[in-house]
Amino acid sequence: MMTFAYPLAFALLILPIIWRKIIPVARGLHGDALRVPFLEDIKKISLKSGESYFGSQVGKHRLLPLVLLSVIWVLLVSAAARPQWVGEPVRLKNLSRDILLVTDISQSMLENDFSYRGRALSRLSAVKAVISEFAEKRPDDRIGLILFGSRAYLQAPITYDKKAVIDILQQADAGMAGNSTAIGDALGLALKTLRSQKNKDEKIIILLTDGENNDGFLSLSQAINLAKDEKVKVYTIGVGSENSFFSAFMGVNLGGTRLDEKELKALADETKGRFFKASDLNSLAQVYEAINQLEPTENEARFRRNVKEYFYIPLLLALFLASVLVLLTRRGR
Repeated sequence: MMTFAYPLAFALLILPIIWRKIIPVARGLHGDALRVPFLEDIKKISLKSGESYFGSQVGKHRLLPLVLLSVIWVLLVSAAARPQWVGEPVRLKNLSRDILLVTDISQSMLENDFSYRGRALSRLSAVKAVISEFAEKRPDDRIGLILFGSRAYLQAPITYDKKAVIDILQQADAGMAGNSTAIGDALGLALKTLRSQKNKDEKIIILLTDGENNDGFLSLSQAINLAKDEKVKVYTIGVGSENSFFSAFMGVNLGGTRLDEKELKALADETKGRFFKASDLNSLAQVYEAINQLEPTENEARFRRNVKEYFYIPLLLALFLASVLVLLTRRGR
């Protein structure tokens, strides 16, 4: 929309009237006169009869120069008010993060020790719901997804397309990547993926698992050293109820039901992240909300409007009309 940066400048339009009507006549050696040195050139613009254009009588055939002077003054004041076109608000993107979600989908994630409104819920179903909400709250960040079990697979590269990441996660089934838990390999793949990103955005890994590192080629200590070298912050989340059905009642370990909190805490501490424990849906939601608070969006509520200046248009018109006025003055001599 069109607007003026300094609309109060239009108050200058009445300056000639004030000068003509209010400023008293100077009395001195040269008689009654209003001493305005910078108007000597304008005084040369006169009628053939010798009367000034600022006199009490102006011939109709000499009205044009006076009109031009008025228009020039209006244009100069308009230029001083700085007309400009202001565009719609544009949200600033000063700082974004590359967040890689590394999620365990081993068979133990099928355990129904979570609940929602009194209904039993598997760990993986709870994770899907909470991660989806977390991703939607990070509009300015790029998010990727790695799913792992016995092997780790990059399912979604780092992208702004949160919907694609969420859709891929929702289609994942427990056990499709194997029944055991290769945390080291998953972390190694995550670090390799982030290293390929050439931008300077802050890089974060959120690793979620319900077990211990019991498979794969890379040990957890090796993965920790790699993460420290890459200076990537790792948040670790351990999920599962204290009274697991498979481990406590049946004595069955489905490839990762025994959570290794010590290793996960060490991984987080060594990379300047944090370890969280989630034993139900509410605590899991609180974990991701805590991470959301620890990694705030820096540019919230900051906007910019594109501004185009047009002060030069009335200024150029004023200069053009001034040139016309000078030509008319010379012809009238």
